[in-house]
Amino acid sequence: MLDTPDDSIRHDRSGASGRYGLQVEGAEAELTYRLKENVMVIDHTYTPPELRGQGLADRLVARAVRDARAEGWKVDPVCSYAARWFEDHPEHRELLA
Repeated sequence: MLDTPDDSIRHDRSGASGRYGLQVEGAEAELTYRLKENVMVIDHTYTPPELRGQGLADRLVARAVRDARAEGWKVDPVCSYAARWFEDHPEHRELLA
């Protein structure tokens, strides 16, 4: 999943904060983060109830991790979902701050 760009995910960044969004069926799943030096602090993921169980949050975290790697950043997953994602994907743990 990490090797394939996902053009349906929108990424907006303003200064030291950013957001990934994925619209499906008129609703939007999101991931927010803030940058602290060279660390992407993932502080929030949300999937609307009607979209849960489709792997949207997984896609958002995977995209954020791919982008962090490309930028040379570490990742601090303070959001519980993102922290669990790293437990489930040990191949990316070297990015943990």
